[in-house]
Amino acid sequence: MRLSTLTGSLILGLMSAQSVNAASIYAGEAKAAAVCSQCHGIRTPSADAPFPPLAGRDADYLKTALKQYRDKTRKSDIMNAIAGSLSDDDISNVAMYYGRLKP
Repeated sequence: MRLSTLTGSLILGLMSAQSVNAASIYAGEAKAAAVCSQCHGIRTPSADAPFPPLAGRDADYLKTALKQYRDKTRKSDIMNAIAGSLSDDDISNVAMYYGRLKP
């Protein structure tokens, strides 16, 4: 393979990975706005809300917690119901989105 062909393939591969990652973040942003933000806010919940802010939390922690709520191995009537509607992709996207935000 010629160097220019190899370089071009590498650049296209990196661009493709970045666009998939960006699409996941945008999907996470949309899902967070529709499902999570009413209680948790985007960067901070409302001043009198008893719900923890999620911005800046570790994405792996958020994924684990959401899957546990979805599977009802972690108990919360509200979160079990909400997380029950989330797919694995939804959970990954929301976790990635909130994990990248600055609190």
